[in-house]
Amino acid sequence: MSVPARVLVVDDSPTMRGLITAVLSADPDVSVIGQAGDALEAREAIKKLNPDVVTLDIEMPNMNGLDFLEKIMRLRPMPVIMVSSLTHRGAEATLAALEIGAFDCVSKPVPGEPRPFTDLADKVKAAARSLRSIGRPAVSAPAPVVAPTSDFRVGRKIVAIGSSTGGVEALITVLQKFPVNCPPTVITQHMPSTFTKSFAERLNRICAPAVQEATDGARLEIGKIYLAPGGDRHLQVTNAAAPCCRLIERDPVNGHRPSVDVLFDSVAELAGRNAVGVILTGMGRDGAAGLLKMRHAGARTIGQNEKTCVVYGMPRVAHELGAVEQQLPLGAIGEEILKFTAARKEGSD
Repeated sequence: MSVPARVLVVDDSPTMRGLITAVLSADPDVSVIGQAGDALEAREAIKKLNPDVVTLDIEMPNMNGLDFLEKIMRLRPMPVIMVSSLTHRGAEATLAALEIGAFDCVSKPVPGEPRPFTDLADKVKAAARSLRSIGRPAVSAPAPVVAPTSDFRVGRKIVAIGSSTGGVEALITVLQKFPVNCPPTVITQHMPSTFTKSFAERLNRICAPAVQEATDGARLEIGKIYLAPGGDRHLQVTNAAAPCCRLIERDPVNGHRPSVDVLFDSVAELAGRNAVGVILTGMGRDGAAGLLKMRHAGARTIGQNEKTCVVYGMPRVAHELGAVEQQLPLGAIGEEILKFTAARKEGSD
C-alpha cells in the first residue's frame, strides 16, 4: 500500500496489546496509531484518531467486544478484525461478530507458539483497502429456512464451495436458500479449527439441510452439507462408487490448510461434469486453479461478483483465469446452484 494502514489496537491485556502492536509494526505498510484497554478508551481513541482499521478483543471489561462492535457498526462503521481465544465460547462470540459485520477474525496465540498472528498484517491491509465489510446488515438469529422437498427434485451432482474472508455471512446467505433435500455439498472455509466446529453447529441450527463438520470417511448424502475442519488436514472427496469425505495430512497449499484448491481438485477428478463449483469472497488466490480444473472437467462454475464481496480476491483470480462460468451477486448464487443440481423431468442428470 502507498499509505500505511492506520490501526487502533483494542485489548484489555497490556501484553497482548504489545504483541499485536509489535507484529503489525514489523510491516512497513501498517502503522499502529494507538492502543486502548477497553471499549470506553477505544471510543475516545476512535473519535480522536479516526483509524482505518480496529483490532478488537472479544472479552473486555466495562463492555464486551460484541456489544462494542454493534455500536461501531451502527454509529461509525469501519473495518474491525476480531481477536479471539481458541475456546468454544470465544468461537461462538467470534462467529456472532462476523455476522454483525466484523471484517475477519484471528485467534490469540497459545503458549509457546513460535510465530503468533502470522496473517494479521495481511488481514489489516486488506481491511483498509476494502469498504465492503462496513455497514452490512447483521444476519444473526434468522429463522430457519425450511423448503418443502416437493419443490425441489435433487439430481446426481455434488456441490463444492470455497470461501475465506467474508465467508461466514456469504455461506449463510447461500446455504439458507438450500432445501432440506439439497445436493451433497462440501465446503472449505478458511477458519481456525475451533471456529469451524462452532460454525458448522451454527449453520445446522439455521439452515434446512443437516450441516456437520466433515469427518474422514463420511458418506456424501442428499440433504447433508460437510464443512472442512480447520487445522491440520485438507478435505477431499474420493471413491466414485460411493463418494465420501477424506481428510488428508499434507503441507498447506496457497498458505492454507484446509485449502480450497485441494477440495476442488478432488471434486474435478471424482465428479467431472456432475459437479458445481462455487468460489466466494476471500483474500488471495486459493481455489482459483482448482475451479479452473473443475470447469475443464465439465463442471458448472460460479463466482461471487465484486460488488457483493467483502474481499474480491479469490473470485477475481478465478475470473481472470477463466475458471468462472458466470459471476453472480451473492443473493442469486443459492438459486443458481439449485438450478444446476435439480433433476431433469425424466429423473436423471
